[in-house]
Amino acid sequence: MENWITEIMESFGYFGIFLLIAVENLFPPIPSEVILTLGGFMTTVSELNLIGVILAATAGSVAGAVCLYGVGRMLSTERLETIVSRYGKILRLKPEDIRKSRKWFDKYGAWAVFLGRLVPLIRSLISVPAGSSAMSFFPFLFLTTLGSIIWNAALVCIGAAVGSSWETIVGYMDIYSTIVYGLLALGVGVFGVLFVHKRMRRSS
Repeated sequence: MENWITEIMESFGYFGIFLLIAVENLFPPIPSEVILTLGGFMTTVSELNLIGVILAATAGSVAGAVCLYGVGRMLSTERLETIVSRYGKILRLKPEDIRKSRKWFDKYGAWAVFLGRLVPLIRSLISVPAGSSAMSFFPFLFLTTLGSIIWNAALVCIGAAVGSSWETIVGYMDIYSTIVYGLLALGVGVFGVLFVHKRMRRSS
């Protein structure tokens, strides 16, 4: 994968970085950690410079996030409530659960969008609930840009600093991602157990 990413950067320069990061936001399994640290390294062996790579990566991040925000807007709260009304029994969900989650995002959405851009996997997916909760577009755009530029600048600068040893940083980021995924899975599991338990108590 590294060779393929390098070829795109060498062939298309900043536009290639923009495309890679935009696609990474739409398809999270493509690791931004590899793209950004490799992009940082490329600034030491090519005509690419730090500012250009960071700006191109941030533009790609925002473009991908806006697309997912648009998907979220199509999945409005009303549509989700309709879906839950029809199929919610399978997941033990009710329309009011959707309304409660909407209220939660209305209250904490700004922090969720900003901090979510600094967490692997979540950094892409957070745009969908932002859209479905009808979060105002310009605050979403600002917070997404701010969070993205922090994440991108950190990894690009680290990649430039370590030079040819950039793959070592990717290894550390893999460990970080694994820990985050584990904590997310644990959190979802605990939430699921508590949610089902609460439903069973109400039913009884």
